Amino acid sequence: MITAAPNPRQPAPLTPPRWQQAWRDAVRDPRELLSLLGLEAMAERVSDQAAAQFPLRVPRGFVARMRHGDPTDPLLRQVLPLDEEMRPVAGFGLDAVGDAAAKKGTGVIQKYRGRALLVATGSCAVNCRYCFRRHFPYADETAARDGWREAVDLIRADPGIDEVLLSGGDPLSLATGKLAELTDALATIPHLKRLRIHSRLPVVLPERIDDTLLAWLSSLPWPVALVVHANHANEFDDAVDAALARLRRAGVHLLNQAVLLRGVNDSVDVLAALSERSFAAGVLPYYLHQLDRVAGVAHFEVDDDRARALHAALAARLSGYLVPRLVREIPGDTGKRPL
Repeated sequence: MITAAPNPRQPAPLTPPRWQQAWRDAVRDPRELLSLLGLEAMAERVSDQAAAQFPLRVPRGFVARMRHGDPTDPLLRQVLPLDEEMRPVAGFGLDAVGDAAAKKGTGVIQKYRGRALLVATGSCAVNCRYCFRRHFPYADETAARDGWREAVDLIRADPGIDEVLLSGGDPLSLATGKLAELTDALATIPHLKRLRIHSRLPVVLPERIDDTLLAWLSSLPWPVALVVHANHANEFDDAVDAALARLRRAGVHLLNQAVLLRGVNDSVDVLAALSERSFAAGVLPYYLHQLDRVAGVAHFEVDDDRARALHAALAARLSGYLVPRLVREIPGDTGKRPL
């Protein structure tokens, strides 16, 4: 017997979905994280001040992919709050990409022609230490406030907008019913042609890709691109592969956007492995971003000359479709700037 697809608007069950429980079980104490990895000696490098300013949050499934006993593990480096974050560095500020200047309305940012970005939420399943919105005023600037009305009205009033981007935070941290509320409203706007979602959840919390979410995605009237954010091949495992395969079967186009990070992926071998592993999981390499210069992340920066050399070596090694574009975001530009 063929059963009906689950309705994304059905009443919430008495027990939370599996992904929400995994979210709640995330590691939030840096010293617990180090203990789980047998790295208690690293505790002296942890910054309580950095953790208070931008708290640690990392799902246990992502922790399981870290190398036990390895203080240089590239996944650990992405999430552990260290003393280096609190050292002020010239040129690193609170709004590295000009979000404030590009604000069109509450939670609505428009930098590029034809596209509107909605800051759907401030929540993430993992707090990446290099996050360019780590200082963003989410409490005041979230598009989901008041049932998305202001955001939808702004998009409806501008026929030049044909693509909506859901960002955050992580938009897939919202309940599927909340996302459906938005897309139901957007579906009444005739000039929209595409929906793009930027999310780390398929990688760090693959449990989020459940039947209800897939039913919602399959029901949408536009082509959907989902940009996952993986910076190292070790972020992929069987559970991630399965989640990505389910998204592809739902008709979602998958792209990967990585950030070039010192001590994480700043070698040709690591970048090549990332491109090959993401493509094997059905995700096309899209962008390799130079670091956005937000306060607290200078210790991750790779200089432009080194970045160009790495990218050239990557292009010499891999087929063209496996080579992401090396770009930087410059406030006021009309698009990502190639390097």
